[in-house]
Amino acid sequence: MLRFLFTFLFVGVSCSAFSQSPDIDTAALESLRQYPKKNLLPVRRPVLQLLPVEIPDPELEMQINYWRNWVSFGVNMNQATFSENWRGGGVNSIAVGAQTNFKTEYTKEERSFVTEVILQYGKLKNKGQLQRKTNDRIYWDNKVALKLSKHWSFFGSVNFESQFDKGFSYKKDSNGDEVPTIISRFMSPGYLTESIGFEYKTPKSFWLRIGTGTARQTFVLDKDLYLTNPKNFGVTPGKTFRNELAFQLVTNFEKDIATNVNLKSRYSMFANYEQLRNIDQRLDITLQAKVNRVVNVSIAGIAVYDDDASTRIQASQALSLGVMFKIPR
Repeated sequence: MLRFLFTFLFVGVSCSAFSQSPDIDTAALESLRQYPKKNLLPVRRPVLQLLPVEIPDPELEMQINYWRNWVSFGVNMNQATFSENWRGGGVNSIAVGAQTNFKTEYTKEERSFVTEVILQYGKLKNKGQLQRKTNDRIYWDNKVALKLSKHWSFFGSVNFESQFDKGFSYKKDSNGDEVPTIISRFMSPGYLTESIGFEYKTPKSFWLRIGTGTARQTFVLDKDLYLTNPKNFGVTPGKTFRNELAFQLVTNFEKDIATNVNLKSRYSMFANYEQLRNIDQRLDITLQAKVNRVVNVSIAGIAVYDDDASTRIQASQALSLGVMFKIPR
Protein backbone atom coordinates (compact mmCIF):
# COMPACT_ATOMS: atom_id res chain seq x y z
CA MET A 1 0.00 0.00 0.00
CA LEU A 2 2.75 2.45 0.87
CA ARG A 3 4.57 1.48 -2.34
CA PHE A 4 1.49 2.33 -4.45
CA LEU A 5 1.05 5.77 -2.83
CA PHE A 6 4.71 6.56 -3.32
CA THR A 7 4.55 5.70 -7.01
CA PHE A 8 1.41 7.79 -7.56
CA LEU A 9 2.93 10.90 -5.92
CA PHE A 10 6.13 10.52 -7.97
CA VAL A 11 4.29 10.41 -11.32
CA GLY A 12 2.09 13.38 -10.45
CA VAL A 13 5.01 15.57 -9.36
CA SER A 14 6.95 14.62 -12.54
CA CYS A 15 4.07 15.56 -14.89
CA SER A 16 3.50 18.88 -13.13
CA ALA A 17 7.15 19.75 -13.38
CA PHE A 18 7.27 18.75 -17.04
CA SER A 19 4.23 20.90 -17.97
CA GLN A 20 5.54 23.94 -16.14
CA SER A 21 9.12 23.70 -17.31
CA PRO A 22 10.02 26.49 -19.77
CA ASP A 23 13.16 24.73 -20.89
CA ILE A 24 11.50 22.04 -23.07
CA ASP A 25 13.19 21.87 -26.50
CA THR A 26 10.28 22.02 -29.02
CA ALA A 27 12.67 21.48 -31.94
CA ALA A 28 13.69 18.16 -30.47
CA LEU A 29 10.07 17.15 -30.10
CA GLU A 30 9.36 18.19 -33.67
CA SER A 31 12.15 15.94 -34.91
CA LEU A 32 10.49 12.98 -33.24
CA ARG A 33 7.32 13.36 -35.35
CA GLN A 34 7.02 11.06 -38.32
CA TYR A 35 5.52 12.09 -41.71
CA PRO A 36 4.84 9.85 -44.68
CA LYS A 37 7.45 10.09 -47.36
CA LYS A 38 6.42 11.74 -50.63
CA ASN A 39 6.56 9.89 -53.95
CA LEU A 40 6.88 6.53 -52.36
CA LEU A 41 6.20 5.02 -55.78
CA PRO A 42 8.04 6.59 -58.71
CA VAL A 43 5.69 7.84 -61.47
CA ARG A 44 6.90 8.46 -64.99
CA ARG A 45 5.33 11.24 -66.99
CA PRO A 46 4.11 9.94 -70.34
CA VAL A 47 5.51 11.46 -73.48
CA LEU A 48 2.70 12.26 -75.92
CA GLN A 49 3.52 11.86 -79.55
CA LEU A 50 1.01 13.44 -81.98
CA LEU A 51 1.16 11.96 -85.42
CA PRO A 52 -0.90 13.23 -88.39
CA VAL A 53 -3.56 10.85 -89.64
CA GLU A 54 -4.88 11.14 -93.17
CA ILE A 55 -8.70 10.85 -93.38
CA PRO A 56 -10.13 10.58 -96.88
CA ASP A 57 -12.57 13.38 -97.76
CA PRO A 58 -16.10 12.06 -98.29
CA GLU A 59 -17.62 12.80 -101.67
CA LEU A 60 -20.61 14.85 -100.48
CA GLU A 61 -21.06 16.66 -103.79
CA MET A 62 -22.82 19.55 -102.06
CA GLN A 63 -24.10 22.36 -104.26
CA ILE A 64 -25.65 25.73 -103.51
CA ASN A 65 -29.19 26.14 -104.83
CA TYR A 66 -29.83 29.73 -105.87
CA TRP A 67 -33.45 29.03 -106.88
CA ARG A 68 -36.57 29.41 -104.75
CA ASN A 69 -40.00 28.27 -105.91
CA TRP A 70 -43.58 28.85 -104.80
CA VAL A 71 -46.67 27.15 -106.22
CA SER A 72 -50.31 27.49 -105.20
CA PHE A 73 -53.48 26.02 -106.64
CA GLY A 74 -57.01 26.79 -105.49
CA VAL A 75 -60.58 25.82 -106.34
CA ASN A 76 -63.67 27.74 -105.23
CA MET A 77 -67.28 26.66 -105.58
CA ASN A 78 -70.66 28.17 -104.78
CA GLN A 79 -74.03 26.47 -105.27
CA ALA A 80 -77.64 27.30 -104.41
CA THR A 81 -80.89 25.41 -105.00
CA PHE A 82 -84.50 26.45 -104.24
CA SER A 83 -87.73 24.48 -104.41
CA GLU A 84 -90.53 25.63 -106.72
CA ASN A 85 -92.67 26.79 -103.77
CA TRP A 86 -89.84 28.76 -102.10
CA ARG A 87 -91.39 32.10 -101.18
CA GLY A 88 -88.21 33.87 -100.14
CA GLY A 89 -87.14 34.44 -103.72
CA GLY A 90 -83.99 33.18 -105.37
CA VAL A 91 -82.67 31.34 -108.38
CA ASN A 92 -80.79 28.07 -108.70
CA SER A 93 -77.14 28.72 -109.43
CA ILE A 94 -73.71 27.18 -109.47
CA ALA A 95 -70.34 28.87 -109.71
CA VAL A 96 -66.90 27.32 -110.03
CA GLY A 97 -63.53 29.06 -110.10
CA ALA A 98 -59.90 28.00 -110.21
CA GLN A 99 -56.62 29.82 -109.91
CA THR A 100 -52.96 28.93 -110.12
CA ASN A 101 -49.98 30.99 -109.06
CA PHE A 102 -46.41 29.98 -109.81
CA LYS A 103 -43.36 32.04 -108.86
CA THR A 104 -39.66 31.27 -109.06
CA GLU A 105 -36.71 33.44 -108.07
CA TYR A 106 -33.00 33.15 -108.76
CA THR A 107 -30.58 35.26 -106.70
CA LYS A 108 -26.79 35.13 -106.86
CA GLU A 109 -24.63 37.96 -105.57
CA GLU A 110 -25.91 41.18 -107.21
CA ARG A 111 -27.93 39.46 -109.95
CA SER A 112 -31.50 38.22 -109.71
CA PHE A 113 -34.25 36.84 -111.93
CA VAL A 114 -37.94 36.49 -111.07
CA THR A 115 -40.76 34.98 -113.10
CA GLU A 116 -44.39 34.79 -111.99
CA VAL A 117 -47.43 33.24 -113.66
CA ILE A 118 -51.02 33.94 -112.58
CA LEU A 119 -53.86 31.96 -114.17
CA GLN A 120 -57.49 32.58 -113.15
CA TYR A 121 -60.77 31.33 -114.57
CA GLY A 122 -64.32 31.08 -113.25
CA LYS A 123 -67.87 30.53 -114.51
CA LEU A 124 -71.36 31.20 -113.17
CA LYS A 125 -74.62 29.59 -114.31
CA ASN A 126 -77.96 30.90 -113.08
CA LYS A 127 -81.18 29.08 -113.99
CA GLY A 128 -82.82 30.72 -116.98
CA GLN A 129 -79.68 32.61 -117.96
CA LEU A 130 -76.68 31.96 -120.14
CA GLN A 131 -73.31 31.17 -118.60
CA ARG A 132 -71.21 34.09 -117.48
CA LYS A 133 -67.56 34.42 -116.59
CA THR A 134 -66.64 35.45 -113.07
CA ASN A 135 -62.90 35.57 -113.71
CA ASP A 136 -60.58 35.19 -116.67
CA ARG A 137 -56.93 36.21 -116.70
CA ILE A 138 -53.54 35.15 -118.03
CA TYR A 139 -50.59 37.07 -116.58
CA TRP A 140 -46.90 36.28 -116.99
CA ASP A 141 -44.22 38.60 -115.62
CA ASN A 142 -40.43 38.25 -116.01
CA LYS A 143 -37.77 40.50 -114.48
CA VAL A 144 -33.97 40.57 -114.32
CA ALA A 145 -32.20 42.97 -111.96
CA LEU A 146 -28.70 44.12 -111.07
CA LYS A 147 -28.30 45.34 -107.49
CA LEU A 148 -26.92 48.86 -107.10
CA SER A 149 -27.28 49.34 -103.34
CA LYS A 150 -29.08 47.81 -100.37
CA HIS A 151 -32.56 48.68 -101.69
CA TRP A 152 -32.08 49.87 -105.29
CA SER A 153 -31.55 47.86 -108.45
CA PHE A 154 -31.49 48.40 -112.18
CA PHE A 155 -34.09 46.16 -113.84
CA GLY A 156 -35.48 45.04 -117.14
CA SER A 157 -38.85 43.31 -117.41
CA VAL A 158 -41.19 41.73 -119.94
CA ASN A 159 -44.76 40.76 -119.14
CA PHE A 160 -47.73 39.38 -121.06
CA GLU A 161 -51.43 39.62 -120.29
CA SER A 162 -54.58 38.31 -121.95
CA GLN A 163 -57.57 36.02 -121.27
CA PHE A 164 -58.58 32.40 -121.93
CA ASP A 165 -62.17 32.60 -123.14
CA LYS A 166 -64.56 34.79 -125.04
CA GLY A 167 -66.18 37.68 -123.23
CA PHE A 168 -69.78 38.71 -123.86
CA SER A 169 -72.23 41.46 -123.08
CA TYR A 170 -75.86 40.39 -122.68
CA LYS A 171 -79.12 41.94 -123.83
CA LYS A 172 -82.68 40.62 -124.10
CA ASP A 173 -84.65 40.37 -127.32
CA SER A 174 -88.35 41.02 -127.75
CA ASN A 175 -89.15 37.55 -126.42
CA GLY A 176 -87.18 38.11 -123.23
CA ASP A 177 -84.41 35.72 -124.24
CA GLU A 178 -80.80 36.68 -123.63
CA VAL A 179 -78.68 37.48 -126.64
CA PRO A 180 -74.87 37.40 -126.16
CA THR A 181 -72.61 39.81 -128.00
CA ILE A 182 -68.90 39.06 -128.13
CA ILE A 183 -66.69 41.93 -126.92
CA SER A 184 -63.36 40.21 -126.21
CA ARG A 185 -61.48 36.93 -126.62
CA PHE A 186 -57.98 35.44 -126.37
CA MET A 187 -55.41 37.94 -127.72
CA SER A 188 -58.20 40.42 -128.33
CA PRO A 189 -56.93 42.18 -126.42
CA GLY A 190 -53.47 40.90 -125.56
CA TYR A 191 -50.73 43.06 -124.03
CA LEU A 192 -46.96 42.69 -124.23
CA THR A 193 -44.99 45.20 -122.16
CA GLU A 194 -41.22 45.75 -122.03
CA SER A 195 -39.73 48.06 -119.43
CA ILE A 196 -36.35 49.18 -118.10
CA GLY A 197 -35.69 51.40 -115.11
CA PHE A 198 -35.02 51.28 -111.39
CA GLU A 199 -36.51 49.16 -108.65
CA TYR A 200 -36.80 49.86 -104.93
CA LYS A 201 -37.26 46.75 -102.82
CA THR A 202 -37.52 46.05 -99.10
CA PRO A 203 -36.45 42.64 -97.78
CA LYS A 204 -39.96 41.36 -97.10
CA SER A 205 -43.17 43.05 -98.16
CA PHE A 206 -42.83 45.89 -100.69
CA TRP A 207 -41.27 46.69 -104.05
CA LEU A 208 -41.63 49.53 -106.54
CA ARG A 209 -40.62 49.56 -110.20
CA ILE A 210 -40.02 52.86 -111.98
CA GLY A 211 -40.00 52.14 -115.71
CA THR A 212 -38.55 55.24 -117.33
CA GLY A 213 -38.36 53.47 -120.68
CA THR A 214 -41.46 51.37 -121.35
CA ALA A 215 -43.04 50.06 -124.53
CA ARG A 216 -46.38 48.28 -124.80
CA GLN A 217 -47.87 46.44 -127.72
CA THR A 218 -51.63 45.93 -127.81
CA PHE A 219 -52.91 43.06 -129.94
CA VAL A 220 -56.46 42.63 -131.26
CA LEU A 221 -56.25 39.61 -133.56
CA ASP A 222 -60.00 39.56 -134.22
CA LYS A 223 -60.34 42.23 -136.94
CA ASP A 224 -64.14 42.19 -136.67
CA LEU A 225 -64.21 42.92 -132.95
CA TYR A 226 -64.63 46.67 -133.55
CA LEU A 227 -68.16 45.95 -134.88
CA THR A 228 -69.30 45.08 -131.34
CA ASN A 229 -66.63 46.98 -129.41
CA PRO A 230 -66.17 50.35 -131.14
CA LYS A 231 -63.14 51.41 -129.08
CA ASN A 232 -61.35 48.22 -130.18
CA PHE A 233 -58.93 48.64 -127.21
CA GLY A 234 -57.15 51.53 -128.93
CA VAL A 235 -56.21 49.57 -132.05
CA THR A 236 -57.21 51.10 -135.39
CA PRO A 237 -60.02 49.00 -136.99
CA GLY A 238 -58.63 46.74 -139.64
CA LYS A 239 -55.27 46.47 -137.86
CA THR A 240 -54.17 43.98 -135.23
CA PHE A 241 -51.36 45.84 -133.52
CA ARG A 242 -50.60 49.10 -131.73
CA ASN A 243 -47.34 50.24 -130.12
CA GLU A 244 -46.99 52.81 -127.31
CA LEU A 245 -44.04 54.38 -125.50
CA ALA A 246 -44.72 55.34 -121.90
CA PHE A 247 -43.63 55.91 -118.32
CA GLN A 248 -44.68 53.09 -115.99
CA LEU A 249 -45.00 52.57 -112.24
CA VAL A 250 -45.70 49.20 -110.66
CA THR A 251 -45.94 48.62 -106.90
CA ASN A 252 -46.53 45.41 -104.99
CA PHE A 253 -47.29 44.93 -101.30
CA GLU A 254 -47.79 41.58 -99.58
CA LYS A 255 -47.84 40.93 -95.85
CA ASP A 256 -49.45 38.79 -93.14
CA ILE A 257 -51.45 41.45 -91.30
CA ALA A 258 -52.74 39.00 -88.66
CA THR A 259 -52.51 35.34 -87.77
CA ASN A 260 -53.45 33.36 -90.91
CA VAL A 261 -54.58 36.55 -92.69
CA ASN A 262 -52.67 37.77 -95.75
CA LEU A 263 -53.09 41.03 -97.66
CA LYS A 264 -51.76 41.40 -101.19
CA SER A 265 -52.10 44.42 -103.44
CA ARG A 266 -50.62 45.47 -106.78
CA TYR A 267 -50.97 48.82 -108.51
CA SER A 268 -49.80 49.64 -112.03
CA MET A 269 -49.79 52.93 -113.92
CA PHE A 270 -49.09 53.34 -117.62
CA ALA A 271 -48.69 56.89 -118.93
CA ASN A 272 -48.40 57.18 -122.70
CA TYR A 273 -45.93 59.98 -123.53
CA GLU A 274 -48.27 61.15 -126.31
CA GLN A 275 -51.40 61.14 -124.12
CA LEU A 276 -50.34 62.06 -120.59
CA ARG A 277 -53.86 63.24 -119.72
CA ASN A 278 -55.23 59.72 -120.07
CA ILE A 279 -53.25 57.44 -117.75
CA ASP A 280 -54.12 53.73 -117.65
CA GLN A 281 -54.34 52.40 -114.10
CA ARG A 282 -55.12 49.09 -112.45
CA LEU A 283 -55.44 48.13 -108.77
CA ASP A 284 -55.72 44.54 -107.51
CA ILE A 285 -56.38 43.82 -103.82
CA THR A 286 -56.79 40.36 -102.29
CA LEU A 287 -57.45 39.56 -98.63
CA GLN A 288 -57.12 35.89 -97.77
CA ALA A 289 -57.80 34.13 -94.47
CA LYS A 290 -56.83 30.53 -93.75
CA VAL A 291 -59.41 28.42 -91.95
CA ASN A 292 -57.00 25.50 -91.73
CA ARG A 293 -54.11 24.11 -93.76
CA VAL A 294 -56.31 23.70 -96.86
CA VAL A 295 -59.57 25.66 -96.56
CA ASN A 296 -59.46 29.43 -97.00
CA VAL A 297 -61.75 32.40 -97.45
CA SER A 298 -60.77 35.23 -99.77
CA ILE A 299 -62.16 38.51 -100.99
CA ALA A 300 -60.72 40.15 -104.09
CA GLY A 301 -61.35 43.47 -105.75
CA ILE A 302 -60.16 44.94 -109.05
CA ALA A 303 -60.44 48.50 -110.33
CA VAL A 304 -59.32 49.41 -113.87
CA TYR A 305 -59.28 52.66 -115.79
CA ASP A 306 -58.37 52.39 -119.48
CA ASP A 307 -59.90 54.95 -121.82
CA ASP A 308 -59.19 52.62 -124.75
CA ALA A 309 -61.72 50.17 -123.28
CA SER A 310 -64.18 52.40 -121.41
CA THR A 311 -64.50 56.03 -120.34
CA ARG A 312 -65.53 54.93 -116.84
CA ILE A 313 -63.76 52.95 -114.13
CA GLN A 314 -64.26 49.20 -114.48
CA ALA A 315 -64.65 47.33 -111.18
CA SER A 316 -65.16 43.76 -110.01
CA GLN A 317 -65.40 42.06 -106.61
CA ALA A 318 -65.56 38.42 -105.56
CA LEU A 319 -65.97 36.63 -102.23
CA SER A 320 -65.12 32.94 -102.23
CA LEU A 321 -64.67 29.93 -99.97
CA GLY A 322 -62.53 27.12 -101.27
CA VAL A 323 -59.46 24.98 -100.93
CA MET A 324 -55.89 26.12 -101.53
CA PHE A 325 -52.77 24.00 -101.82
CA LYS A 326 -49.40 25.69 -101.42
CA ILE A 327 -45.84 24.44 -101.94
CA PRO A 328 -43.97 25.09 -99.72
CA ARG A 329 -46.64 25.37 -97.04
